[in-house]
Amino acid sequence: MSYFSDLGLAEPILRALATKGYTDPTPIQRDSIPALLEGRDLLGIAQTGTGKTAAFALPSLHRLAADPTPRKPASCRMLVLSPTRELAAQIADNMKGYARNLNLQVDCVFGGIPINKQARRLTTGTDILVATPGRLLDLIDNRALTLGRVEIFVLDEADQMMDLGFIHALKRVANMLPAKRQSLFFSATMPKSIEELGRQFIKNPVRVEVAPQATTAERVEQYVTFVNQAEKQGLLSLRLRAMLADKSLERAIVFTRTKHGADRVARHLGAAGIDARAIHGNKTQAQRTAALEAFRQGACPVLVATDIAARGIDVTGVSHVINFELPNVAEQYVHRIGRTARAGADGVAISLCAPDEKAYMRDIEKLTGVKLAPLPLPEGFQAEAARLPAPTPRPASEERVHRDRGDRNRQQPQRRSGPPRGDERKQHDDRPRTSAPRGERPAGDAPRTDREGAEGQAKRFFRPRGPNTVGQHRNKVRRAV
Repeated sequence: MSYFSDLGLAEPILRALATKGYTDPTPIQRDSIPALLEGRDLLGIAQTGTGKTAAFALPSLHRLAADPTPRKPASCRMLVLSPTRELAAQIADNMKGYARNLNLQVDCVFGGIPINKQARRLTTGTDILVATPGRLLDLIDNRALTLGRVEIFVLDEADQMMDLGFIHALKRVANMLPAKRQSLFFSATMPKSIEELGRQFIKNPVRVEVAPQATTAERVEQYVTFVNQAEKQGLLSLRLRAMLADKSLERAIVFTRTKHGADRVARHLGAAGIDARAIHGNKTQAQRTAALEAFRQGACPVLVATDIAARGIDVTGVSHVINFELPNVAEQYVHRIGRTARAGADGVAISLCAPDEKAYMRDIEKLTGVKLAPLPLPEGFQAEAARLPAPTPRPASEERVHRDRGDRNRQQPQRRSGPPRGDERKQHDDRPRTSAPRGERPAGDAPRTDREGAEGQAKRFFRPRGPNTVGQHRNKVRRAV
């Protein structure tokens, strides 16, 4: 604890670190904490699993505890934005652990659960709020939260924010934050678009880069098996069953590109006698939490996930990451395999590459500078795969989820304009609307008069029902105006 105590962190924080067994800082913590204690803005570039949460949490908690302020209704002193629900919950849990001996309240809000309960919790205000952008804007639109008293702002995993389409939400949040604040901007990669976004939040920042951009974990052994797409499921089932039998596998995360693909893979693994659960954006929050908890506790050795979980799963003991399908964005490969080899452990990453995915593999090798070692098919693979049992049909409850959520955009008409009600945002895990908020117009559009707006509202409710009702429809529009 010599390093943390030499920094002058508050004694209650040092006791919390001792409870967690933290003795030596990670590189991102060593380079970030001194500058943050001075109140500087920070631009941090570090791959996932390097201890970024403690890097911004410890100095922020120290500053908040050193300047105690009564909580104000519907406000917070520190705001942390995260792209996914699982990552937001993980950050909040870690911060609660660091603040266990402090009189600071940590709250977490995200979609998938009733917004009214979250709004009631914020009535008296909180010290630290961890949120996903969509639910944050829901609460602001419902006047359950204001950002005028934010002293410390943290934007975590900025590059994934951009991938999920949060750019409009982030710009709105930037306009609501007070000018006088400390801003922290973290990202695993730093393309030009991310740098431009960062300029809206941070001023004269300290730049901390603890690893080359888009590098993979050094302790991850990376392999690739070339196989036809139709043979992937059989190969995956046989490989997992063999590794579970010889106890070389402790926990494994299998990544797919689509939600329905994740469900399909989990069903096939279950038919092969492998306990596997799927986690993705079409699952309810209760299902996602239960699957992740079972995986964390060891009750379920295999978790099948989409990329939405690539940065939101922080589970110790993940020995293997398997790319059932290669990501079509090379940077996502880095985040996927970052789920293993955490906290100094070793890990294995195995990718199943179909002929039409070889271009993706070349992009990954070019980005990471790592040549994936070939891993041949097991002996007698064709015969063994043919003997695998067929999966059971999709459960009725899952079929309803598929029909009601997965096909929502195809089966239902376009949603109304204006702020969404409750938990309407689920397609991309709290992704906010891309249209301009009520009362605003996108840049470049001609200004809209009140009459034009009213006519637009009226036209949505009064539609012609026959060839002889055009005049009646026009009259209704005029009366509505």
